Amino acid sequence: MSSPPPPLYLDEDVSVVVAAILAARGLMAVTVRDSKQLGRTDSEQPAYAAGSNSVLFTHNRVDFERLHREWLEAGKSHSGIIIARRRSPGELAARVGRLLCRLGAEELRNKLLYV
Repeated sequence: MSSPPPPLYLDEDVSVVVAAILAARGLMAVTVRDSKQLGRTDSEQPAYAAGSNSVLFTHNRVDFERLHREWLEAGKSHSGIIIARRRSPGELAARVGRLLCRLGAEELRNKLLYV
């Protein structure tokens, strides 16, 4: 890894418990609620995450695959998007935590990853 783990931004679909587990493990993770972004559209969420240099974490595969494609086609840059199937908060935190510790911010930039 060439850079420290980037912050993680959890959208409304991801349990706040995941953020708490990651924070307890020393990783920076914030939720839409923490960021006062509740109720924002899916299209607004990547913009907020990119503006805070955070990797967006979601369960919403269909919308965020499309948004990722649209951003790249428009020449916009984002900090990365991680999509996960619904699992227990502990398993999600373990999977995304391993990924964040293995890949730095530059390796995640403009990437769409699945855990």
